[in-house]
Amino acid sequence: MGAVPSTPRWSSARPQDTAEYLIATFVGEKSFPVSSDFWQKLLELPLNLQWPPHRVRQACELFVRNNYDTRHLAKILIHLAWCLQESLSTSGEPSVVYGKALNALYISSIFLKYLIENAKTERIEELYLSLDESEAMPADVTQGQTIEDFLMNSVLRFIGSIDVSPNTYVLHLELLNFMLIAMSTQLLSGPSPGLKDVNPFIDAAMAQERSLVMLVVRRLLLNYITRPPLNNARYSLFPEESQPGGVLQKVGSAAANIVLLPFNYLVSSSGEGSRSPLADSSLHILLILIHYRKCILGDEFIVDKSDDTTASDTNLKQNSCFSENPFCKALENATDVEFDRLDTEANVPNGPVLRLPFASLFDTLGMCLADEAAVLLLYSLLQGNSDFLEYVLVRTDLDTLLMPVLEALYNAPKRSSNQIYMLLIILLMLSQDSSFNASIHKLILLSVPWYKERLLHQTSLGSLMVIILIRTVQYNLSKLRDVYLHTTCLATLANMAPHVHRLSSYASQRLVSLFDMLSRKYNKLAELRDNSGHLVKEENGLADDTQSTEMHIYTDFLRLVLEILNAILTYALPRNPEVVYAIMHRQEVFQPFKTHPRFNELLENIYTVLDFFNSRMDAQSVDGELSVEKVLQVIIVNCRSWRGEGMKMFTQLRFTYEQESRPEEFFIPYVWQLVLSRGALSFNHEVINLFLADPPEDRQSNYGMALDNDVNGESERAVFLDA
Repeated sequence: MGAVPSTPRWSSARPQDTAEYLIATFVGEKSFPVSSDFWQKLLELPLNLQWPPHRVRQACELFVRNNYDTRHLAKILIHLAWCLQESLSTSGEPSVVYGKALNALYISSIFLKYLIENAKTERIEELYLSLDESEAMPADVTQGQTIEDFLMNSVLRFIGSIDVSPNTYVLHLELLNFMLIAMSTQLLSGPSPGLKDVNPFIDAAMAQERSLVMLVVRRLLLNYITRPPLNNARYSLFPEESQPGGVLQKVGSAAANIVLLPFNYLVSSSGEGSRSPLADSSLHILLILIHYRKCILGDEFIVDKSDDTTASDTNLKQNSCFSENPFCKALENATDVEFDRLDTEANVPNGPVLRLPFASLFDTLGMCLADEAAVLLLYSLLQGNSDFLEYVLVRTDLDTLLMPVLEALYNAPKRSSNQIYMLLIILLMLSQDSSFNASIHKLILLSVPWYKERLLHQTSLGSLMVIILIRTVQYNLSKLRDVYLHTTCLATLANMAPHVHRLSSYASQRLVSLFDMLSRKYNKLAELRDNSGHLVKEENGLADDTQSTEMHIYTDFLRLVLEILNAILTYALPRNPEVVYAIMHRQEVFQPFKTHPRFNELLENIYTVLDFFNSRMDAQSVDGELSVEKVLQVIIVNCRSWRGEGMKMFTQLRFTYEQESRPEEFFIPYVWQLVLSRGALSFNHEVINLFLADPPEDRQSNYGMALDNDVNGESERAVFLDA
């Protein structure tokens, strides 16, 4: 057996009955039929091997050489499916079949992962997920059904049908770990799903019947919501007299060097002791499943038989499309469990729908948004499920969700740029609703302990949102310098502007300071352009074009801030005396742009307001200078008599969010980056094609552009995701 001993080292049992001997036989040259009693011996024996990593790797290398002839991977997967089917009928205390299923999971996970990581081609033929022609398929594998279909049906049926309990916890967790490994074939494909991608296990999951898919999505979300802790799980899956160290001993030794198993969570170095590994794994699996896209040929495609490979590949891509993702559909159509079942199903033409406890899901997300994966789940729900979006918008405790979002943005330097984008897009989607924009100003926060620059006492949630969005723009200006991040922040502020109510003094000051900050950046660019003159143009036309583009960008930003101020003054001035005060206090910042062709009409309104309140102020200051309190009091009194005379009405801005046409090119790599960064799966970065190997911690991505569309008389701008 080469590097894998075939004789026992430290057991008095017969050589042919020891775990070491059986593993050596499993990876060896001799092929055992799927009906052989060898499989029962292998799966029933408690595995207490103490192999170091190099011996496990040697065993894997030997297995790779022999698997083509033995087809032992396919056979152990069949036995795993049988064990899970038997487990479905087991009630009460866990039986030996649970232990057999766990052994099958441990063994197949180690060797399957090695095969995927060391595949010689992206098509991973080396898995050999079929029996040899000389051996018939088992009778319960229906004709035309592949082994991966047979297996995934059993895996998903167990996950969806069996409740999580102390007895079943470990098996549930290991099934999710196995699914993660089985679906990791995606890491070998490019960032854009193609017709040549081979993902046998995840494709098999997509082929399952709708009712089973809904059970699985429900179970994964319930695992995430209930967050059952690992310390309640029972590990004694074998009779005590036959378990010398048993599962825990094996988990903590050989297998743990190849694949992450439960023991790893007991020694987590993250310091987050309250985290539930089952909840985390459930979320990772769900995100992978709902964002998966399988590329297929369109119905009317005609095969190009020319010799031009490049032209043929281009033709294939242009005529390809994605098959429907049932997991994504199940999540998008999910309804609140509190809704009446008959009313819900009557509105869905295709029958039953997934029913979820929206209230518990809302609360769980509010607790977990410090985790980037939770942010992506919230984005996926708001973007795809209109019922959940509506549920969120009618909640009266929006601070449950918004406070962790705003806190995460406040700590932007500690977050990845992708997470910042997700958080901002969530705020943009919510701000599309006028009732949301109104309600956030009615919710008063007693304090904001995590905001360190200033004591925020009795401030509204809306004011805090304005402050954090402006702070994010400032951070972007100094660090990221991303145009699309600016656009998303300003688009959200523009949606909020007409509905602003009693904006705090600090938020009002920050809003005027935002114009000042952008104007200084604009003036600096203008000065550079004027000083460089024709020199730059002659020596480096490209640099001149870049500078000109940047000037246009900041011109648009300045105009957008002026439109935000105009919307507040036009639609909400009587309710916002602090905004008027802030504009009056810093009115000099607007003077240099009074004659600018892009800004003059917007500044006319601002100066109409300034003229009105300055004249009232002059009338009150006959006896000398006014105190701050007196100035504010004069503004409050005159806000009541403000009628908006002389104000020019502009079309109300409304920004909406729409996904880019190929969002999978961003989301599939992003999900897997999250999974790997969380340590849920260790994988050789050198063979990953889905994204750049060893990506930087704060890797940036392009995230959107603003397009103007005139819809129903409104200037509607769609902010797109650009992967």
